[in-house]
Amino acid sequence: MYEPIRAKSVHRTMAGAPDDFPGRSREAELDIQLAGHLAALLAVTDELRVVAPSADLDTAAERLAEQVTRLRGGRRPARASATTSGSAPCVTALHRQAHTLAGRALVVAASRADTVAAILAAERMDAHTAALESRELASR
Repeated sequence: MYEPIRAKSVHRTMAGAPDDFPGRSREAELDIQLAGHLAALLAVTDELRVVAPSADLDTAAERLAEQVTRLRGGRRPARASATTSGSAPCVTALHRQAHTLAGRALVVAASRADTVAAILAAERMDAHTAALESRELASR
């Protein structure tokens, strides 16, 4: 009445063969996350460099690019060149966004035990906090 199953089940367990499926280690996943956060921070830093140029931002952008390149195995990050100039609220929003991204990068770098990236992220958080505070004082 019923026809027997002729093919192996697609629902078999992987207990006996862990190498049969693609996967990444925890460290590789953290590398990918950290590179992504640092690349996003680099993009915001590049935007800030156009709106409010400074030597500190230039240095930060180069250091961020070096870390992203290291984490991506030698592949350089794409660098956006923004050509529009923004107003004061735009700069404030960019500093807030950069502070948030640096915080995320710091959390992942700490989890990964990447001291260089953690120090860089903490420095960027401090720099953006100082920039936000000085803009707040200037607006009073």
